[in-house]
Amino acid sequence: MALSGLSGTRLRERRLALGLRQADLARAAGISPSFLNLIEHNRRRITPPVLERLAGALGVDLAELGDGTDRRRIEDLRAAAGMQDSPVEMDRIEDFLGRFPGWADLLRAQHRRLGQLERTVFLLNDRLGHDPHLSAALHEVLSALSSVRSTAAILAETEDIEAEWRARFHANLHADSERLASGAEVLVAYLDGSEERAQDALAAAPQDEVEGWLAARGWHLPELEPGAAGPAALHPAIAALASGAARSLAGDWLRVLEDDAARMPLAEFEPALAGEGGDPIRLARRFGVGVLAVFRRIAFRDGAVEGLVICDASGTPLIRKPLPEFALPRFGAACPLWPLFTALARPMEPVSALADLPGLVPQRFHLRAFCEPDAVAGFDGLVLRRAAMLIAPDPGAGGVGLPIGSSCRICPREACPARREPSILAGRG
Repeated sequence: MALSGLSGTRLRERRLALGLRQADLARAAGISPSFLNLIEHNRRRITPPVLERLAGALGVDLAELGDGTDRRRIEDLRAAAGMQDSPVEMDRIEDFLGRFPGWADLLRAQHRRLGQLERTVFLLNDRLGHDPHLSAALHEVLSALSSVRSTAAILAETEDIEAEWRARFHANLHADSERLASGAEVLVAYLDGSEERAQDALAAAPQDEVEGWLAARGWHLPELEPGAAGPAALHPAIAALASGAARSLAGDWLRVLEDDAARMPLAEFEPALAGEGGDPIRLARRFGVGVLAVFRRIAFRDGAVEGLVICDASGTPLIRKPLPEFALPRFGAACPLWPLFTALARPMEPVSALADLPGLVPQRFHLRAFCEPDAVAGFDGLVLRRAAMLIAPDPGAGGVGLPIGSSCRICPREACPARREPSILAGRG
């Protein structure tokens, strides 16, 4: 059984609840009262035999005095401590949690909240900086506002305007003010996702619809597995997507994922994935498929922890399965140091890297990228390239990782040689 110093706190709480004195419990467990006092105050580790005798004397299940959920609490506190540049007493975390559990839980909650806020900043920056729909809405508002201002200035500064022209200016002013009000409503509706009119005025991009549909299903479509219901079972869900473009894209991905399932059935793929150590190239050879197909199969399994991004030769994302700790820009401007872009320049050559992502809590990932060319028009015709990057959390890896970010605008690494623009988070790290 896993133990921690927090077992002492639980011992003390149980003893006090039963109304036992330290001396009585120590005598029943065959240890000295002074040693029990040190145990209860988390100043001595408990060996399994002693813990078993104490549990018997208290009449509780041994599991109630073990590590339980405290290991997760300790890991959260260690992650929170890692945010600070100043020294933190890492060796006294268990003592802190045992003595002040309420403060410890408050610190853990704030740590999680800060992580959520950091991810929100990333998403808002990506949306505000690169969303073409938002740019179009803002342009419409500014255009209408300029027209209103120009017309109003003419009416205010010109004293002797003929009645006919004044009527025209008034009509223009009325039309432009209506256009301004309409544009403002569209902009507010788009920024407020809860408004139904936002879907009519400025629908989400088709790729967003498809990714949202896949995310809602856990990035796994069991209907496509051999012997299951088949793609027809998914047609009603695809038909319910808002735009025709999204329905078309979803149909395309359905055919791709159906082919992946047929060539790599999960009943065979899961054991092979473990047997090959997760190596995508070995798996591709084993099943006679491309590496990108293996990437998709790994990322689109039920409960898969891996993220995935696939792009074309321009670097534009075609599909994104982000991880909570590894956000993927929607509208480009991704970190130029990603192995994904290295792979585009080195087709058919595997690119692998341990990468460190900055943040309130720095994260380590194992990134594997691969590019596959496709001679769509034959030997002498056009060659298309498509690259993918598989993203796997790798918290236990040692050594120096590749210092990457999500995008320059919110990356705190000021000295990065690949930086394109100043960071709005300059000075944070």
